[in-house]
Amino acid sequence: MSIDNKTILVTGCAGFIGSNFVPYFLEKYPNYNIVNLDLLTYAGNLENLKECENNLRYKFIKGDICNRELVEFIFSEYDIRGVIHFAAESHVDNSIKNPGVFVQTNVNGTYTLVDVAKKYWMDKPFVYKKEYKDCRFHHISTDEVYGTLSDDPDDLFTEKTPYAPNSPYSASKASSDMIVRAYVETFGLNCVITNCSNNYGPKQHDEKLIPTIIRNALKGSPIPIYGDGKNIRDWLYVLDHCKGIDLVYHNGKKGETYNIGGRNERTNLQIVDRICEILDKEVPKQNFSYKSLITFVEDRAGHDRRYAIDATKLEAELGWKADENFDTGIIKTVEWYLSKYGQNK
Repeated sequence: MSIDNKTILVTGCAGFIGSNFVPYFLEKYPNYNIVNLDLLTYAGNLENLKECENNLRYKFIKGDICNRELVEFIFSEYDIRGVIHFAAESHVDNSIKNPGVFVQTNVNGTYTLVDVAKKYWMDKPFVYKKEYKDCRFHHISTDEVYGTLSDDPDDLFTEKTPYAPNSPYSASKASSDMIVRAYVETFGLNCVITNCSNNYGPKQHDEKLIPTIIRNALKGSPIPIYGDGKNIRDWLYVLDHCKGIDLVYHNGKKGETYNIGGRNERTNLQIVDRICEILDKEVPKQNFSYKSLITFVEDRAGHDRRYAIDATKLEAELGWKADENFDTGIIKTVEWYLSKYGQNK
């Protein structure tokens, strides 16, 4: 790794968002080295980072963010000058089955990282060591910490929306946000937080909604949709999210939260209908529509009805805007999965 470059620790990069972020970041910033700390749980896959494995500015370390000794070693060995923290348990269904894992990784892991950063970069509260005065900790969070919204289209999550998490997953992410906030207020650590809406795009784990729709459709299996299918999410193309993270990490104000959302509200039924239409066109079957596979299943416990983000702060203060709308992004996404599942024409 180049000694002249600044090395940042990026956690959880073998997962969905991180594995889209790393290639983008390495290409855009030739003066950065990246150390990726990832435990490679079921949701992490190094195949997602194949294009980076021979990059001399990229280093993968398998390990747990809760392992304080390991995190301290990484900071000193690589002289870490920044953290972008993706690593998290994130599947709501899994948090309902096994909440403890979410508390351990999302709460304790975030605490370990932020506390080691404080000790490595700072002499005492509000006093950075001279050579580390520009070091920053960027915590990646979710819109789910805000709870659920009404059906009123003008009702949107802003950075001032009170936290009201409804699942063990969102409660663990809300807790980690609060720990990061406390380190800003109590110790003066230079942190920023971004809360994003539902991401979609290449490299997402098969358990999530959009890959599940595509995979089941191609196999001719039932496509499961919770409840009445009218739960609404605001969909954000993953590369647009990466660009927002980049902007906030470099230009966001210390201690501030920035919401990143796609302004693409869709019900789950609209999502599955659109994907089936694309598949009917791309991989048609005679006298058959993939829509016939849609099956309604018992609703998820505590299933939030609607999420939608107001990204005005990020757009106005830092000049971010989404390059993809849902119609362009979903076509790119379906094409990537068709290739993955060996169905490309």
